[in-house]
Amino acid sequence: MSDEPTPAEPGDGGTRTARMFGAAMPPPDTPTPAPQPVARRADVSADDVEILIATDEHERFAEAICDLIAASARARRTGIAKREPAYVRSKMANRNAVVALHDGACVGFCYVEVWTHGRYVANSGLIVDPAYRGLGLAERIKRAAFDLARDKYPDAKVFGITTNGRVMEINSDLGYRPVTFNQLTQDDAFWMGCASCPNYDILQRNERQMCLCTAMLAPSKNEEG
Repeated sequence: MSDEPTPAEPGDGGTRTARMFGAAMPPPDTPTPAPQPVARRADVSADDVEILIATDEHERFAEAICDLIAASARARRTGIAKREPAYVRSKMANRNAVVALHDGACVGFCYVEVWTHGRYVANSGLIVDPAYRGLGLAERIKRAAFDLARDKYPDAKVFGITTNGRVMEINSDLGYRPVTFNQLTQDDAFWMGCASCPNYDILQRNERQMCLCTAMLAPSKNEEG
């Protein structure tokens, strides 16, 4: 399950969750239409977009967020799991998510997942509306989700797995470092979330010790003192 869940700006590596598990990727022999270019909102600046911890007030955006994640998976033909609106709403209701808002619409999203009885947390489902690319929103959303995870779970290490070079840069800036897979959570539910990835057979053959993703880990808030 990758840290890049949903790369529609750089993404966060493909975070896939067993509870939302569902292949969002068509079979290999299914023709995929070329993605249509999306014009960036030239009239919007980074300061116009507000980054907030989500609450039940934002649950109305759940369907649109799931549609955006699914569209990104189709366009990139990546093994990103299908998110279900009910699951997204639960993250918002529990204040375990971050939203980016502009002009009454949700244009970015990320949520927090807890693993191994609170010993690990991951930021998942990072997505940015393609019309809002180029504003640095992925970095701002990821930073907000990272801070949220560490504030709520100060004893938990923060981890992710990703193939996305830009995400690796963002993670490095936040204090992540590359590690081996055996230093991550060993929860079966987390790794089952990778089953929709086309590279899942590689993960299985290597007994969850290696794949094409890079594992990255940041210390807990309390470890940093």
